[in-house]
Parts: sequence; C-alpha cells; structure tokens
Amino acid sequence: MTALLSSVAVTLGLYWLYTSLAFGWSGLGFGPRITNVELQRRRADLDVWLTQAGLEDVNHREFFAVVLLIFSFGSAIGFAIFAGPIPAIVVGGFSASFPVATYRLRRQHRRERAREAWPRMIEEIRLQTASMGRSIPRALFEVGRRGPEELHPGFEAAHREWLLTTDFQRTIQVLKERLADPTADLTAETLLIAYELGGTDLDQRLEALAEDRRQDLQGRKDARSRQAGARFSRVFVLAVPGGMALAGISIGDGRAAYQTGGGQLIVLAALAMVITCWVWAGRVMQLPEPDRVFTQ
Repeated sequence: MTALLSSVAVTLGLYWLYTSLAFGWSGLGFGPRITNVELQRRRADLDVWLTQAGLEDVNHREFFAVVLLIFSFGSAIGFAIFAGPIPAIVVGGFSASFPVATYRLRRQHRRERAREAWPRMIEEIRLQTASMGRSIPRALFEVGRRGPEELHPGFEAAHREWLLTTDFQRTIQVLKERLADPTADLTAETLLIAYELGGTDLDQRLEALAEDRRQDLQGRKDARSRQAGARFSRVFVLAVPGGMALAGISIGDGRAAYQTGGGQLIVLAALAMVITCWVWAGRVMQLPEPDRVFTQ
C-alpha cells in the first residue's frame, strides 16, 4: 500500500511539474478550467484537424472510443510487464496517443500531396483564364476535378454550392473550409478578388503565387531529406527500453523486482524519461507549418 501511495504521489508530482512548465497551468487540478467559448474553439480546431486528415466524416465519439480502446489495451500490456497499476496507466496513456499520432501522420501525408499538386494546379488555372478565356469558376472546378484525390471532396462540395447559389464568395468559403489548407486559402482569395473586382493582373498574380509555392515545396523536401537518418534513429527511443523491459521479466525474479516500491518508482522514472525523449525528438524534427489566412 505504501509503494502504491508513493507511486501515485510521484506520478502526480511529475504531472503537475510538467504541465506547469510546458503549458503554464496552475493549481492542483488535472487541467485548466475550460470556458464555453474555449470548448467551442477546441471543437472547431478538432473539426479542422480531422478534415485535414481526410476524416471529416468521423464522429468525435468514434474517435475517442478508439483512443479509449487503445488505452485499455496498452494498460493491460503495461500491467502484464510491470505488475503495477500506476505504470500500467502511464503505458496506457502513452499508447492512447498512437491513434492521434497516426491521424497526424495521415494528415501530414495528405497535406504534402496537396502541397505538391498546388503549383501545377495554379499554373493550369492561370493558363485556362489567360490563354483559353475560361471564366474563373469554370477554370477552378475543372482543374480541381483533375487534382489529387485528397482534394476532390472539397472541390465537389464547392461546385455543388456554386450550382445551387452561383455565389462565388460563398463557394470560395466552402472550398476553404473543406480543404483547410494555407495554399488553398491564398489561391481561393486571389481568384475571389479577381472575380469580384476584375483587372488584368490575375495572370501575374497566379504566376508569382505558383513560383512561391514551388520554392516552399523544394525547401521542405530538402529539410526532410536531411532528417531521414534522425527519424529512423528515433524508433530506438522506444525499441531499446521496451526490449530491455521485456528481457527484465524473463531473467530470474525480474518481474517480482518490478512489484517492489523501489522498482515501481524506477519504472515510473524510466517511463517518464522515455516519453519525454520521444516527444522532444518529434518536436525538434517538426517542420513549421504556414498559418492559414483569410479565415473566419
């Protein structure tokens, strides 16, 4: 009982210390008090995040049900290895982040594919409006139909809005909401201004925007290629300690040693270091994402 209480005290102390330093939280609660406005903003951010991951049709409850299932499975594995409830909860909590990380990786790949396609799409829109005399809405939807599959739902929703209302401003808003991409925001607003105000400089504006996107894309490719070795090495942050933990329970009375008070404290400290190193390594290698513009 004493070992359990000590483990709980150490875990809570580490949690309060980390949240105070990393997030600036104060008090002895498990998080800051959330207002209704803040709750609505977080729900909106979650909707944008799921949209960017291609999961705009995923229900929030289904998403959290998957997280809870992975948490339970991870906790069971943690208890089987370390024979303690607190380490099991820590392992389960870390495992519950895997679905989030998977969706985040899927979102990253989706945005990379869209980012690679946008310079070509902008050039096609420029050629259709300048050389072929197409209207801006027609050029936008034709190019969108030939774009990457990840962008099709957004363009289809915008096209439906255009057919129903012929309101190009509302159509652009639907397109930006469904694509949730900074380059899409810039391109859509450029086309909207040209559509509403007219002018002869749309060709130059789109050409400059396409060149800017190509330079940004090349810079990201170069940075990601330099990180390839470091990203592979990051796997060993989990693989090596996990292998050592499994080896520990198979040698002598290793599992019994985990059950002692001192063993539980050492396990908690080791788990905290492993998780901290894993998160820190991911943040260090994370490329900055451009902010969205002209959002409401």
